[in-house]
Amino acid sequence: MSEPTPFVLGGHQTDFARNAAREGLGLTDLLGEAARGALEAADLEPADVGVAHVGNFAAEIYSGQGHLGGLLVDAVPGLEGIAISRHEAACASGSMAVLAATADLAAGRAEVALVVGVELMRADGAFAAQAALGAAGRAHDEVAGLDYPWPQLFSDVADEYDRRYGLDDAHLAAIARKAYANAATNPSAQTRGWHVGDATFAADDETNPVVAGRLRRADCSQVTDGAAAVVLASPGYARAWAATRGRDLAAVARIEGWGHRTARMTMADKLTAGRDAPYVFPHLRGAALDAFSRAGVSSVDELDAVELHDCFTISEYAALDHLGLTAPGEGWKAVEDGRTERDGALPVNPSGGLLAGGHPVGATGVRMLWDAARQVTGAAGDCQVDGARRVATLNLGGSLTTVASLVVGRG
Repeated sequence: MSEPTPFVLGGHQTDFARNAAREGLGLTDLLGEAARGALEAADLEPADVGVAHVGNFAAEIYSGQGHLGGLLVDAVPGLEGIAISRHEAACASGSMAVLAATADLAAGRAEVALVVGVELMRADGAFAAQAALGAAGRAHDEVAGLDYPWPQLFSDVADEYDRRYGLDDAHLAAIARKAYANAATNPSAQTRGWHVGDATFAADDETNPVVAGRLRRADCSQVTDGAAAVVLASPGYARAWAATRGRDLAAVARIEGWGHRTARMTMADKLTAGRDAPYVFPHLRGAALDAFSRAGVSSVDELDAVELHDCFTISEYAALDHLGLTAPGEGWKAVEDGRTERDGALPVNPSGGLLAGGHPVGATGVRMLWDAARQVTGAAGDCQVDGARRVATLNLGGSLTTVASLVVGRG
């Protein structure tokens, strides 16, 4: 039996260009801004919320703070007394909070769920890179002694693509160039005011130095402070909500399908597991197909845009074939023919993604959902994809250990 799919009544994203520490702000401030903004957008009060979920990776490490459910009540006092849980799955923490909220709504435990994703990371970028090692398996030799472990692990993915199919790094540079161009029109993007040019993306050790392996600075996403929130509601509640506000429920965003799969911790184990499979990461392909199936989507051709996890340029490159945009190993074709540009057949990351939009780890999955919801309702402003009615998200946690995908349409 199919489960009821929730509606997205509102949402909010903080400005990812802000440095919270320099402004004297903390997790409570970010949580409060995102949650209150989402409730205001949904025209609801804290008292209307039946359950809340917080996505966060490492507040204990970055901020010395745990127990974020209580912190959300501090940020939004009207939430006292409801059930609030925190969820962690590295960079997919926000999506885990979303999925937990949808399960609550489907089970009838609540009619309205508030989901907030948050991370405060910019106080010390080098520390942030090392602190994130727990998502890769700190005890494993794979990351031991590496100054920049994440770029190295994803460089290994690029090497695997090169080994299997051949890989031209110019295609990775083109992905980065697209991300920054899209972010320039996003008023919440971290790099929107940056001055970039050809040298930013060149294979030049001065203007675009190597960080690790074959990945250069422009191949890497940002270290970001930020939060994002959405208000989800059951179909019954959303119907009444729309009626009392004179809204057309058919024009409200809705989560139509989801996928969630988990693999081994180390990148090496995952690459070994997929060595003889058609796709480099079978579980990534499976999560996307699960979301498509639940949404009644037969292929990627029925989507109008995708917000996917470009923590590195190679992660977007890999996502292209795993989503079915091309045959395995042929993502370069979609890059070269412009399919993934904002005016292409399937725009990818019209927001600027993680590469240029910003990547506050625990907030990313929630931000993706909110951007998808804004796209399908025509509310994405200068980032809008013309005629978008169905958008997918693809959120990765750690070294692709956790994969979550959503398909968002209109009610």
